Amino acid sequence: MSPKFPIPNLQSPRYFFTLLSILLYLTPIISSRTLPTIASFSHLSHDSSITYLWPLPSEFTSGNETLAVDPDLSLSVSGNGGNSVIITEAFERYRTIIFKHVGSSKFGGIRTLGYDISKLTIVVNSNDEELQLGVDESYTLLVAKNNGLSVIGEVTIEANTVYGALRGLETFSQLCGFDYGTKTVQIYKAPWFIRDKPRFVFRGLLLDTSRHYYPIEIIKQIIESMSYAKLNVLHWHIIDEQSFPLEVPAYPKLWEGAYTKWERYSVEDAYEIVNFAKMRGINVMAEIDIPGHAESWGNGYPDLWPSDSCKEPLDVSKNFTFEVLSGILEDMRQIFPFELFHLGGDEVNTDCWRNTPHVNQWLQEMNMTAKDAYQYFVLRAQEIAISKNWTPVNWEETFNTFAGKLNPRTVVHNWLGPGVCPKVVAQGFKCIYSNQGVWYLDHLDVPWDGFYDAEPLEGITDASQQKLVLGGEVCMWSETADPSNVQQTIWPRAAAAAERLWSSMEAAPRSNTSETALTRLQHFRCLLTRRGVQASPVTNLYARSPPSGPGSCYEQ
Repeated sequence: MSPKFPIPNLQSPRYFFTLLSILLYLTPIISSRTLPTIASFSHLSHDSSITYLWPLPSEFTSGNETLAVDPDLSLSVSGNGGNSVIITEAFERYRTIIFKHVGSSKFGGIRTLGYDISKLTIVVNSNDEELQLGVDESYTLLVAKNNGLSVIGEVTIEANTVYGALRGLETFSQLCGFDYGTKTVQIYKAPWFIRDKPRFVFRGLLLDTSRHYYPIEIIKQIIESMSYAKLNVLHWHIIDEQSFPLEVPAYPKLWEGAYTKWERYSVEDAYEIVNFAKMRGINVMAEIDIPGHAESWGNGYPDLWPSDSCKEPLDVSKNFTFEVLSGILEDMRQIFPFELFHLGGDEVNTDCWRNTPHVNQWLQEMNMTAKDAYQYFVLRAQEIAISKNWTPVNWEETFNTFAGKLNPRTVVHNWLGPGVCPKVVAQGFKCIYSNQGVWYLDHLDVPWDGFYDAEPLEGITDASQQKLVLGGEVCMWSETADPSNVQQTIWPRAAAAAERLWSSMEAAPRSNTSETALTRLQHFRCLLTRRGVQASPVTNLYARSPPSGPGSCYEQ
């Protein structure tokens, strides 16, 4: 007969976590909403009751101890995913960030006593490193001191996947602060117990590389900064009417539509961006915006234009148009493993079709109106994408115009305004929220709290329909942005949306705007600048504008 209470396996990571969490609760707990007082705040008023983590975790408790972290912090990884290169490389990246200021000094001041934290243990339960929509990003983080009460003086992260472990590493890095007096990295308000998971599975940033070209190093910097805010999808709006910078081996003349021969992305460049993003737990969703934003396609293949004087939308009457589309998608499928592919479909002005004789004749022969032809093009493009094992994403005009005809797998991307996702999910489609009034980064007059207070589930009360909202993304359109100012335009407002997408409404309610969110966002903006991200002041009237005068980073 088995005992009523099973005997625990003392070697089990789960048993370790259970025991350690109990011990943490036995230590003095100050608050479930506290975090370190950073030494650099010494001359400023600082509210120690505020939690300086961004985005806020789902659950956390803290104590009242200060722990010194060994600059020779070691890594121990176990579990089925213990051999992951993703984890070991991430550890090295974060160790560089955390210990940036620590080193030998001929002036002394270096700690000679022992350190409280000398090891970081990461337990990854699964060796599956496939990165797709809905991958488990949850994690548990424990910080404890070997003081006779706790099990061991170390930091422990447990996650089901490597991507949850990455999120835990980011949180750990934000707990660490450099003390300029002792010249050591310290963790304040220890012990910490954090259990965290994202609210939405899709937390994106759109980057438009057609209106202005971004070198791959700039794109990598943006991806790196996304990981700091736990965003997980780069929506790469690669191509538009202005330029076609991507190499397509099946149709090698297409990138003649690039601005110049130097402003292009080779297949190898695209692979590099996708792999760089995966190492940070970020998917890349590619977009070709058809048929209405594709004039640049015809620079290499003029037959794609309805005529030399009327160059978009793409010529709907020719099979060649769809042959090229199929070739593009076939080549891009080899580069982009993410299950979602964005087919655009917005802002389609069909006058060109009506006014071009051979296209107009085709419309008559097919007994179609120009509106019918728009539907025909979108649905045929969806069929091609689905045949290549993609789930199609389309801008909301497709839903607004012919919702009943869209493929049931379609993900509708809202942008025109509020109230769209409720209609979308009511008809059984999935939705991505990007209301331009609050989540378009090129709208410089939208303040940080406009981004923060936006709610993807607004107007949706049915629980089953709420699950159809995948999440949302902020959009960095590049008509007025380029490598000189893109990061200042993205940050810190994108971080406001990132917390809305990651943190539960209980942890970060919209009423939080007037309480602690501003202070925490100012702190996170300074964290970004310390990490080399050119984030603008939070409270300026217009985004990406410089400071109005002298002052602390933490008060701008």
